[in-house]
Amino acid sequence: MKKGKLIIVSAPSGSGKSTIVNWLMKEHPELKLAFSVSCTSRPPRGEEQNGVEYFFLTPDEFRQKIENGEFLEYEEVYQDRFYGTLKEQVERQRKAGQNVVFDVDVKGGINIKKHYGKRALSVFIQPPSVEELRRRLEGRGTDTPEAIEERLAKAEYEMSFAPQFDRILVNDDLETALNGALEIVGGFVEALN
Repeated sequence: MKKGKLIIVSAPSGSGKSTIVNWLMKEHPELKLAFSVSCTSRPPRGEEQNGVEYFFLTPDEFRQKIENGEFLEYEEVYQDRFYGTLKEQVERQRKAGQNVVFDVDVKGGINIKKHYGKRALSVFIQPPSVEELRRRLEGRGTDTPEAIEERLAKAEYEMSFAPQFDRILVNDDLETALNGALEIVGGFVEALN
């Protein structure tokens, strides 16, 4: 069986990353896409199951795996609240023939790309402008004005990393962006190793 490929998708909040990735996974099963199952040190929420949404570790277990060099990338978001991607889990999914999708922040995306080089495709989904991003975030109605300002500042910072990605996909029109994502990811998955 041919080993799966790696697709890294990063974007500022509100760029439509989740919409695009979920559409590819649901509407195009021929791509054999599967999310990378990450680790976290936070407790499960609601119906979350260990090994399905995340691998749930204690902060100490997480730190031990960091010390052992077992992560492709990780981040301590708050004190004792870690998120990361285990190398072993990614290899297990690749051996099963899955094309592994990483839905990660820009720094995590850049780190994974450095590790895998040409075996990975990195795609940066960019909003057409910061003003449009503001409109989308305000339209969601889920964030306070302060939170929106924080997200916009972070988005501008994240957008400065876009040139480090293999491909930049501007999500100006969702239909166009979906077709662009299918063309980019489909071409990479179908290409010979």
